[in-house]
Amino acid sequence: MTSSSARSGLLYALCGFALLSIGDAVIKSIAGAWPGTAVAALRYSIGAIGLGALLLLKEGRQGFAMPMPKLQLLRGFSVATATICFFSSIFLMPLADATAIGFTSPMITAIFSAMFLHERTHATKWIAIFVAFGGVLLIMRPNVMELGWVALLPLAAAMSMAFMIIGNRAVAGTGSPLLMQFLVASLAVPFIFCAAFIGHFSGVEALHVGVPDWTIIARCTLVAVTASFGHWLIYMATTRASAAEIAPMTYVQLLIALVVGILVFGDWPDVTSLLGSGIIIASGLLLLRKSR
Repeated sequence: MTSSSARSGLLYALCGFALLSIGDAVIKSIAGAWPGTAVAALRYSIGAIGLGALLLLKEGRQGFAMPMPKLQLLRGFSVATATICFFSSIFLMPLADATAIGFTSPMITAIFSAMFLHERTHATKWIAIFVAFGGVLLIMRPNVMELGWVALLPLAAAMSMAFMIIGNRAVAGTGSPLLMQFLVASLAVPFIFCAAFIGHFSGVEALHVGVPDWTIIARCTLVAVTASFGHWLIYMATTRASAAEIAPMTYVQLLIALVVGILVFGDWPDVTSLLGSGIIIASGLLLLRKSR
């Protein structure tokens, strides 16, 4: 690839990951106004409808297929679980802390790949994984003391995303990228609706689903659009630059989450949390270097 093409790819990736982080901040702004389960249900319903319309326009009715349905259900369930856990975590924790813990997903994926796909995992990767979890423990220390075991939600989200990545690898090449994106969004919706239904009737006041005002609907719509556009930008980046060049751009999410958390929500990180975030980033860069 030419240097100009690589530079444009990095710019695409930068904008894509920035949009994802801004979307997380918009979701956090709904905290206390509507349950995370309901927010996730509305966000993915809007996304699935939009992706379905695009798929119909681009590929017609024949584009709606479901290759390897069991694995597609796994992808949908994994995304549903990850979304509910992450949305709930950013309602309760500083945005930067939850985002940093989410960056353990590649390390967890490496573990699951070795377990389920029998892929070789070198010693360097295992070292990076254990070091990254050391960073997670540093970040979680104050949150567990304050919130209890609820602080494990972003770690559960990272594990669920790892399962989704495993599912993505298994179904790769069985359909167009647009179909794969539509399937994972549409199949996540029923699982999220079930979680919202159970939460509503659980008696827990924080999970009661009331009628949202127009601002909540508008924010969920904004996140559905920006997230879809962000993923498209990241995909376009892969056509212009190598995956190894693009990977470090993911850490833009953490930087934006840190800045937005301070300026918008007043979440000033302590030194320990910053140290933990730095350790996770260093571990990710170690994995990136090994993959190169």
